[in-house]
Amino acid sequence: MIEIKVPTVGESISEVQLLRWNKKTGDYVERDQVIAELESEKATFEVNAEKAGVLTTIAAEGDQLKMGELLATIDETAKAPQATIEITAPKPPVVTTIQATAPTQKSAASEPATVEMKATPLASALLAEKKVDPSQVKPTGPQGKIVKDDVLKALEQPGKLPFENQTLSAREERKEKMSNLRKTIAKRLVEAKNGTAMLTTFNEVDMSAILAVRAAYKDKFKEVHGVGLGFMSFFTKACSVALREWPSVNASIDADTILYHDYADIGIAVSTPRGLTVPVMRNVESMSMADVEKKVAELAVKARDSKLTAEELTGGTFTITNGGVFGSLMSTPIINAPQSAILGMHKIQERPTVEKGQVVVRPMMYLALSYDHRIIDGRESVGFLVRVKELLENPAQLLIGKDPVKTLLEI
Repeated sequence: MIEIKVPTVGESISEVQLLRWNKKTGDYVERDQVIAELESEKATFEVNAEKAGVLTTIAAEGDQLKMGELLATIDETAKAPQATIEITAPKPPVVTTIQATAPTQKSAASEPATVEMKATPLASALLAEKKVDPSQVKPTGPQGKIVKDDVLKALEQPGKLPFENQTLSAREERKEKMSNLRKTIAKRLVEAKNGTAMLTTFNEVDMSAILAVRAAYKDKFKEVHGVGLGFMSFFTKACSVALREWPSVNASIDADTILYHDYADIGIAVSTPRGLTVPVMRNVESMSMADVEKKVAELAVKARDSKLTAEELTGGTFTITNGGVFGSLMSTPIINAPQSAILGMHKIQERPTVEKGQVVVRPMMYLALSYDHRIIDGRESVGFLVRVKELLENPAQLLIGKDPVKTLLEI
């Protein structure tokens, strides 16, 4: 009998939570097959079967477990089940139907009657994704089908039924235990708020130049590099240049000393179903635009699938967070301690601006820099933000970090 125990995942981690079992008691598992997922205060990681055999689970999902505690056992003497081959006839074309229940009229039978409701494939996918009860949707399509707009209308008025069927919604409550990740997020945010002299300064940037570059080169960029040209590469490269010029923004406090970094390890805040994570890109100052876009895409997929390692979640010197993807127009982001600053991106919105005495409409974005006033003074914070703005409004400067004309004239 093989014992599967909670592995040691880091010196500072003494406890983990069992997120889920990928296999259940009685299942035959192959060697190195993933059988469970654990979550520490820093990351989610997988547990693999050390031998092939029949699994017996010991711990339950949601349990808090110490390092070395028994998770499961595997009977390696058990024989693998024989593979079976299924031969199936071709299936007829699929007609999407949805089963809903409706109360029967008074009769001796008390069983609910089954009502067959049809929906278009797109509407069916939307119903499943948003977990909408089809009986709560009023169909308007041909032959009484539910169409996409019917589902969207139901989502716009959650809890409301068609007028003739309106009833009171259930007044239910539920409790869920905080995950280790959520507890860590809460703890770190409170520590950052209470343990730093945090201040936020704002500016706005005209995104016209970057939008023009993307429109002109996005297809060629994807053809050559195999990845899309987004906004994050422009912002991370602009920050890496500005961090070199304003080193206190890239510093941190270590006891009674200030630790300066001559490299830019930039964290990118990513929202996941279990909470906010901040994977780190190392040495952004030496990365190309394509390198950044590929790394951002890789980290985003890992964050979504809970595959980020502890190393990828530690050691950043500066952070960027993009509330604009959720529609945020302005916010004051909280520092990711022990870092001294964080840049907040926001929604691009067309606004009237004045240029040479004329009112023109430009795609504008508010930028917010939250910083630790113990390290960074107003001059440094404003200077850094103005430099980021300048680089974004003149993307050619990102190539060498300077104004090409001034470089040519050596001024």
